Formats: sequence, structure tokens, C-alpha cells
Amino acid sequence: GNNSADNDKIDHYPVEKYAKKKLCGKKRANNWIEVGALSFKQGKDFPAVFSNYGTKEVDLFSPGVAIYSTTPDNSYASYQGTSMAAPVVAGVAAVIKSYYPKLSPKKIKKILMESVTPINEKVIKPGTKEEMVDFSSLSVSGGTVNLYNALKLAGME
Repeated sequence: GNNSADNDKIDHYPVEKYAKKKLCGKKRANNWIEVGALSFKQGKDFPAVFSNYGTKEVDLFSPGVAIYSTTPDNSYASYQGTSMAAPVVAGVAAVIKSYYPKLSPKKIKKILMESVTPINEKVIKPGTKEEMVDFSSLSVSGGTVNLYNALKLAGME
């Protein structure tokens, strides 16, 4: 997810689509989550310049730039990428599951999608230097993962 590409227009792997034996066409995993990366900058520079995006294929965004993380030999370093953003979303999902263990993965995805913090502003489209777009056009949810909102919503299920 670090190609500044529109996932609605390009093939990218892995994906939630899969072939199922003896059935026509492809199926979609209903618990799959595609994550875009956010920078630590606010305003027009909020999406990471390298992040993939897509109104159909990227579900939500999460912090993915300058993420301080553990490294081998008991050390730490800052990294960036959707490989740093996706674990943030996985961590939020894990917290939800720990508080509400009977929730299905499909239901947890629904909660994550409905509890985002929407970003209602123009931003620079990843991979461009100046093209301004509505942040909401970069993902299905138009927002960023929000643990607090997700836990509140999960509590109402």
C-alpha cells in the first residue's frame, strides 16, 4: 500500500477477493480491512505522500509516518508505511475483541468503519505535489481509526 496508487484502479496483493471452488465468480472476505497511512502533519499534508487510496478498496486511514517501534537487538527506530498503519487498526480491533469477545470479525470491521473520525477537508492527493482532493475521496469511510469511538459503538451492540 505504499505506491501512492489508486487501489480502485490497480491490482494490489494481497486482496480480499478470492475464488471459491464450485461457485461462479470471486467472493470478498467480509472481515478484510485495507488501511491507508496518515502522516503526523495536519491539514493538507494529512495523508502520507506514499499511501495508496481508493473510495472502494481502502477502508480507513491510520497513523503510518514516524512510528517509533521496536527493532532487533533491544533497540528502537522510526519507520513509515502502511505496514506501520495496519497494526494500529489491528490493535484497535484487538481491544474491541478483548472487551466484547462475542463480536464477530465482520461486526468488528463494521464498528471500525462506523466509528472513524471523519476528515472533512481538502488534502494533497498522495503521489501528487499539488492536486487537492477531499479526504473523504481517499477511502470508503473518509476517516481515521478511533479507538474511543469504536469502544463506545461496540458497547451498544
